[in-house]
Order: sequence, then structure tokens, then C-alpha cells
Amino acid sequence: MDSLKAFVPDVSFELIPINNLVSNQEYQRTLSKRHIEKMADNFNLYQINPVKISRRDNLNFIINGQHTTEVVALVSGSRETPVWCMIYNNLDYLQEADIFAQQQKYTKALLPYEIFTAFIEADSDKHIIIKDLVEQCGLRLFKTKSNCSICAVSSLSDIYDKYGYEGLERTLRFIVKAWEGDANSLSSSMLRGVALLISTFGESLQEDLFAERLGSFTAREIMRTARERRNGSLGYAETMLMLYNKKKKSTLSMTRLYKSGKQEAASI
Repeated sequence: MDSLKAFVPDVSFELIPINNLVSNQEYQRTLSKRHIEKMADNFNLYQINPVKISRRDNLNFIINGQHTTEVVALVSGSRETPVWCMIYNNLDYLQEADIFAQQQKYTKALLPYEIFTAFIEADSDKHIIIKDLVEQCGLRLFKTKSNCSICAVSSLSDIYDKYGYEGLERTLRFIVKAWEGDANSLSSSMLRGVALLISTFGESLQEDLFAERLGSFTAREIMRTARERRNGSLGYAETMLMLYNKKKKSTLSMTRLYKSGKQEAASI
């Protein structure tokens, strides 16, 4: 048993009021007000991690967790609010800086697909609705790119949040009807581009005509042209609108699309 102690950090845990913590070390990041406000708006007591502390010279120096403490202070309305701290004793400043620099070095971030499936396991109504809708369209959620599979789950969530159930449903329906589940048609930029077209033009964008005009081009061809014209989803939407309008007497306005695209970009 004693041999195993070499793998257990020599720390103690204490509840310490936020105003008794110090976070002015040079190795720390500059506090992001925007990040703090975003975290506060989505505050969840079960997502608070212990603050990592170095106790030296009778002061409690934050090694990791300064944003956490600011969020708790903001939400609680008091810097007297205590937070759980994991305390290291007998560290010097250089050791603290090294711990801070290396703390994320070997951390593997969760993939969007892994986060999405975890929300499904947590019975999140939104994520279950999206999954069911994808499957109703003859598609599936999958972690890698393949035919009839969507790995761009963040885009699905964003489209659902911006345009609602109907907006996402129409987006998937248009894409499936035009390209029958081709893997390239289910990329993030393609999903967002079609959603932008639908949001901009509503019922004026005819589903059957969209499938007929756009389906005569492969998704890869549209991808290639879009990248030559403009970056991001607006480039895809622009390319698809150009092909949709081709040889059509009454065309949908490209200027209107640009205006809609700029408004969307400004809202992000």
C-alpha cells in the first residue's frame, strides 16, 4: 500500500472564501469578461471543479481556476462565497508556473460527437429531437464522414437553435432530396449554407426545383466552386443560389442573401 502513495498527490482540500485567493501571478491568463459572463449565464453547480492552489508565504495563490472563482463570485453576488480548493504546500513560483503551463498538455478534449451523444444519454430533449429528426430523414449520426451519416453535430445544434425544428427539418429534407445522402452533401458548410438559403427565402425557395437544379451537380463540385468564391457557409449558399437561379426568369436576390449572411455573422 505504501508503494502506491507515490501516485497520490500530497494535497489537502479546504473551503476558502474567494476574497482570500490570489490570482495576480504573471503566468496566469488575462481574465476574459466575455467568458466569465457566458459561464455565469450557463452556471451549473455540478460543473464546478476544485480550484488548484499553491499555499506559500501564508497566501493562497491560484494555479488553476481563476475563471471559476470569478464566475462563482458573479453568480453568488459575493466574494465571501467559499469554493473547494485543492491545496499544494511547499511549491515555489517556478513550480507553480510549470504546473500551469503543462496542465492541459496531455488533456484530450471531448469531440463534438462525444458531447452530443452524452447529451442524448442525459435525456436532453433538444438532442433527442435532433437525433430522431436525422433518422426520420434516412440518415444517422456518426463520428466519421460517410454516406448517409452526419458527423457535423455542432452544425445541427446551431441550425436547430437559430431556425427551430422546421428550419432543420427543411434543411435535411432539401439536402437528402438533392444528393441522396452523399457524404459531401452533409458537411458543416453545406448544412449551414442550405439552412441560410432556407432562412433567407422561406417558401420562395422551391424544394423540387432545388433538388432538380442542384442535384444535377455533385456535392463535391459545389464544394469546389464555393471555396473559390467565398469562405464559409455564405460561399456555399452563394454558389447554390447561383445554380438555382440559372436560366430562371424570376430569380431570388443575391443581395438579399448577402444581407442575411452578414446579419447572421454579426450575431455569432
